[in-house]
Amino acid sequence: MKALAIVGNRPQFVKSAPLSLALRAAGIDEVVVHTGQHWDDALSAVFFEELGLAPPRHRLDLRTADVGAMRDALEPVVAAERPQVALVYGDTNSTLAGALAAATEGVPVAHVEAGLRSGDLSMPEEHNRIEVDKLSSILFAPDERSRDVLEREETDGDVYVVGDVMADAARLFAPIARTRVRVEREPGSYVVATVHRQANVVQPRLGRIVAGLSRLPYPVVFPAHPRTRAAIERERLRLGANVELCEPVGYLELTALMARAHAVVTDSGGLQKEAYWLGVPCVTLRPSTEWVDTVAAGANVLVDDDDDALVEAVRGARLPADRPVLYGDGHASERIAAVLSAWPARVPGLAL
Repeated sequence: MKALAIVGNRPQFVKSAPLSLALRAAGIDEVVVHTGQHWDDALSAVFFEELGLAPPRHRLDLRTADVGAMRDALEPVVAAERPQVALVYGDTNSTLAGALAAATEGVPVAHVEAGLRSGDLSMPEEHNRIEVDKLSSILFAPDERSRDVLEREETDGDVYVVGDVMADAARLFAPIARTRVRVEREPGSYVVATVHRQANVVQPRLGRIVAGLSRLPYPVVFPAHPRTRAAIERERLRLGANVELCEPVGYLELTALMARAHAVVTDSGGLQKEAYWLGVPCVTLRPSTEWVDTVAAGANVLVDDDDDALVEAVRGARLPADRPVLYGDGHASERIAAVLSAWPARVPGLAL
């Protein structure tokens, strides 16, 4: 079998890494296409170096998040490769563009992280999730809640609950990060912050978030997405002396920084889960989340753009004494590879 894996930004590189290993072990020929939605070296190329991945066979270098432009560039690649399945990850514009291109060429779509919903239709990502799930023939759900969503929406494709491939990445790479990356900071003495979502890098939201970070009683390590740094400079926002604005860092370095932090402040979906698996409290700069179980467990607090709530949540950030296991056992990739190897036949006995 040939699988065409379409990736385009940082979270997708993390998700695809353990699955690439599992596909190789299952004898599946994986062809990787990098759309170039994120082209900064620290956000893209560095993943192939740090995680030991084979370089993409196709680098489109589009440097755009426009769905139409990516779809137009992906269609001839899909047509030339003629894969049995197209793999798309998560909820980005690259995800939707890949699903649309594959569907246009008559190639079945397999969606990794299917069935997630935040309930917030103001988020472009929510629309992407819904549309990609409608286009998909194979839907890999991270948990039973996501499968229930797909059943309520009467999804046409085959649904498999496999766990979360990012749990696989955490299992594989967190130990490597701890040994390879030296963090010259006392454990629990600082906060790690990331801000990148479009809604959060415009005024007045960005100003309130910056104000909250600047009032924290901790040093804040703030690896800035290029779009975020540009917005801070354009709006002439003043960061407190406690905030260290720095260049984006590699996946292993960020993992090592998070593992020793007092708390993680983020608007990233992936980092909410990674913080949970690393045993670090999370404060989320959004009004809603698709990872509601982390909130229910008491490990994640939603503060939206309220600077007072942000400060209060970080001050009181604690993990519950007994944390449930969330989103699988770290072996989702093997289950996905097993399904793809047998598809279109259903895999008997597949379960977490």
